[in-house]
Amino acid sequence: MGARIGTGLASSTGGVRAFAEAAEHAGEALGDAACDLAMVFAGAPSLGDADEGLVAVRERLTPGALLGCGAQGVVGAGRELENDGVAVWAASLPGARVETFTLEASRGEGGVEIGGVPDLDGAEAIVLLADPYTFPVESFLAGVGAGHPGVPVVGGLASAGGGPGRGVLMRDGEVARHGAVGVTLAGASVVPCVSQGARPIGPEMVITAADGNVVYELASRPALERLKEAIVELDMSERALAAQGLLLGIVIDENQPDYERGDFLVRGLLSVDDASGSITVGEQVRVGQTVRMHVRDGRSADEDLREALDRELRDLANPPAGALVFTCNGRGSHMFGARDHDAAAVAAATGGAPAAGFFCAGEIGPVGDRNFLHGFTATVAVFTGAAAAP
Repeated sequence: MGARIGTGLASSTGGVRAFAEAAEHAGEALGDAACDLAMVFAGAPSLGDADEGLVAVRERLTPGALLGCGAQGVVGAGRELENDGVAVWAASLPGARVETFTLEASRGEGGVEIGGVPDLDGAEAIVLLADPYTFPVESFLAGVGAGHPGVPVVGGLASAGGGPGRGVLMRDGEVARHGAVGVTLAGASVVPCVSQGARPIGPEMVITAADGNVVYELASRPALERLKEAIVELDMSERALAAQGLLLGIVIDENQPDYERGDFLVRGLLSVDDASGSITVGEQVRVGQTVRMHVRDGRSADEDLREALDRELRDLANPPAGALVFTCNGRGSHMFGARDHDAAAVAAATGGAPAAGFFCAGEIGPVGDRNFLHGFTATVAVFTGAAAAP
């Protein structure tokens, strides 16, 4: 029997009843199937009821594992509630190994130390929910990449709480206020899909001099000078978008003949130095990497999400059973001028498979075989309709 997934969505105005209502709707779709994993996302107005709400969800679903967090807004049942709501995602994953964990960060003599890291041998995917104030996500991702390359990590930063120590993270029967919670999955077929919401413009250029995140030369020319020349060559509409905010896409996997949209890690330009002609980007770079200018607007983000979903899902052997959606709190109606954009795009790509998630303060997902923390991104984890062999 394959994976089976249900979702529920309720308004935050219902207090604890909102948690119960969302859980009941999610459980209805499972029927008699056991709930192996439940995910709970609660908008800021519901966080005062998180402890009792968690009890209500567990009573109605009796999940083998549960994970959740506070959010600016939630996604579920084909809708997006951008400033409130409770969404519950429930999955029956026959034959899968599902194990939750809690992470804590501390500062030791050697720098940041992360406690609670589970045994990741055999893990095929990881879902991570983190407090943005108290947990160094990128350090954890680097550790996963070093010890378990190719294992995708998807998730997001909790986006409600109001500051350090005021966030809400849920794991099984407990509510935490700091750190991170996660779940490892094995034997469940999970397809990650990352849309960075940007499109490439202009020519590809090779970094010929760099140090850390500072690029000194592109194609053996001062980097700033080469970028200005490339911008002049753009058409008027692309120049206008570049003027609103130019981004740089960095190729992560160079072992391919051509680079398409999903092959670039998109990062912002942090600063430029007219004297040296250098540019500073939001990522470590090295000589020999290929880069390309990118721009972001509502049209580009819509196009990129639909292309990314099609690219990852077109050759699936089994139909999608459901999806988790982690979308930036800068998207939604702010970016698209209308509600429910990402929820609708995921529904269209998955044939209406049940999906739920939340608006994040940062999104986690892979580009190539490495995992990154993103911004203005929609990261989707699609569960297919047949369980993988454990």
